[in-house]
Amino acid sequence: MASIGIIGGSGLYNIMENVKTIDVETPYGKPSDKLEIGEISGVEVAFLPRHGKRHTIPPHNVNYHANIWALKSLGVERIIGLNAVGSLRDDYKPGDIVIPDQFIDFTRKRRLTYYDGPDVYHISMADPFCSEISSASYNAGLDLGYKIHNSGTYVCIEGPRFSTRAESRMFRQFGDIIGMTLVPEINLADELAMCYGMIATVTDYDVWSEKPVDTNEVIKIMKENEEKVPKMLSKIIPEIHGQRKCKCSLRLENAKA
Repeated sequence: MASIGIIGGSGLYNIMENVKTIDVETPYGKPSDKLEIGEISGVEVAFLPRHGKRHTIPPHNVNYHANIWALKSLGVERIIGLNAVGSLRDDYKPGDIVIPDQFIDFTRKRRLTYYDGPDVYHISMADPFCSEISSASYNAGLDLGYKIHNSGTYVCIEGPRFSTRAESRMFRQFGDIIGMTLVPEINLADELAMCYGMIATVTDYDVWSEKPVDTNEVIKIMKENEEKVPKMLSKIIPEIHGQRKCKCSLRLENAKA
């Protein structure tokens, strides 16, 4: 059993200790891959690669329902999502880290809820991200001397294609960063009264920018970010381990229709 879950890429295998692999079945099918249970900074965590170990699952085909359910079945109460994102702002530069506090959903065909009936819940999503995880993440980034932003609106698009220039200019009016994997991951975690926080690493400016995207530079920044995130997690996880003092566990109260 692990109370903290991490969903993201493959960069965590180097810092997890005493790792064991668990194959989990859920009512929603198989999760993206087998779950890895191990320790980070002496705290047991569950890790799930969102796109599979070999990155074979595109954003729109991720089985988000199975992923969140699998973590919940292992006792996970808090989830940290790791996401590479594009920037919609000049001052959110490639290499920066963003701790988002809001999102806007521009997905089109994804199942967004566990509550399709007969039980119907309308949970509040006014503040979708866990304040405790966000605070611990921001402070960890500051302590490590990283360029980090403690707020931002994540625009989630359907994918797998990137935006047109016109779409990107429109999204800039609403958001600060853009990606393809937050929704419905956060919706489902919130519906199960779990905490959800995110470390978003900026890899490039979205196509609104006239600056050409250099593939080699993007790869370089992604590798640098892969080194930053494990160091942050080593600080965050001991900080959020233990009793939850946030309001995330209360999301289902008075939400049943």
